[in-house]
Order: sequence, then C-alpha cells, then structure tokens
Amino acid sequence: MTHETEAGARSVNPATGALLAEWPWHSEAETERRLEGVSAAAVSWRRVPMAERAARLRALADGLEAEAEVLAQTLTAEMGKVLAESRAEVAKCVWVCRHYAEHGADLLAPTPVQAAARESWVSYEPLGVVLAIMPWNFPYWQVLRFAAPALMAGNVLLMKHAPNTQGCAEHVARIARESGLPAGCLELARVPVSGPGSANVAALIADRRVAAVTV
Repeated sequence: MTHETEAGARSVNPATGALLAEWPWHSEAETERRLEGVSAAAVSWRRVPMAERAARLRALADGLEAEAEVLAQTLTAEMGKVLAESRAEVAKCVWVCRHYAEHGADLLAPTPVQAAARESWVSYEPLGVVLAIMPWNFPYWQVLRFAAPALMAGNVLLMKHAPNTQGCAEHVARIARESGLPAGCLELARVPVSGPGSANVAALIADRRVAAVTV
C-alpha cells in the first residue's frame, strides 16, 4: 500500500499491512495560513530571552516524557521499530531538549576574536523559519535533534514529515503546543513533495519566508 496518494498521506502498519490512518494534504489556503503563522512567530521568538527559551524546552521535554509510552506505541505501529527501541528514541528526545536548555546559552554566547578593531566577536543570530524535511526511520529523534538547538537559537520550525509517520508528527506538534511553545514555533505542514499549486515541498523551499532548509 502506498504511503502517499493524490488525496493525502497514509500511515500503514508495516508488520500487518493494516491502514492506521489517512491524513489529507493541507490545502493551499491552509498551507499559507501556517506559513504566515511561522513567519510571525519567527519575528517574536527571536526576541525572547534565552532563559525563557530554555524554560520552554524543559517544558517540551517534560511533555514528551509524560507521554513517552503513547509516543513509543505510535512509533512502533507506524514504522515497525521494536517497542524497546521506540522507547529509547523518545528518551533520547527528552534528553536532547534538556541538554540544549541547560547548555544552549553558553554555546550561543558571542565569541571574542582578534581583529584590527578595538573589539570584535562572532555573534550567532537567528535565521528565522527553517523548513525541516524529515525521514521515516527516526520520526521523533530526527525532528528533536534539530528542533531543540534551533529553537534555543531563536529559530522556528516548519515540519514536513514523512507520509507514513504522520501520527508521530502530529504528536510532536501537539506536545509542543501543550508545553507552552508560542503558536508557530513548531508547526506541521502536511504537503506532498511536488504537485500543482503552492501546497508542496518545492513551493515551500522557494517561498521567501523560509530562510533555510534541513533534511
């Protein structure tokens, strides 16, 4: 059974072939609404102090930890990883959020450098909206290993996840909202790789509001 159709994405249990869920593609209007949301969030999130960003990352870690079993069960059902490995992946995501919450400010501190000027330094500034095109094999870890440092650095995330792990993607986006991350800081775009109109990956990459892409 294909995981991507003209109508949307499908989550299929690879062990049984059973259809778990169908996820319709976001329309052009919905995709535009989400782009506008992450674009607005990028302007405000970059101004949030490091201490508050760290607090939101810790809350995200707590949310992931509280729902670890639900997350692991969804992961195993959607992509076939054994349950012990799914639980370990969720635990690693909790760790990475707490790691950057604790160390992010030091890692991002301006670094003095020698130059002809009286004072010179390297400063780390947010890029803005980062489009994250995520794979199916580590559907939580591949998101959080990027999202934790990117959010700490003042960027926001527009996530295009693999079509067969949309349940995992929904969990991440929901827990981000429930943990107190401002609207638009971690948003889901359910679009195909290509196709007519502007609701596809090719159009998102070309959009002027997207500052960078990670794969």
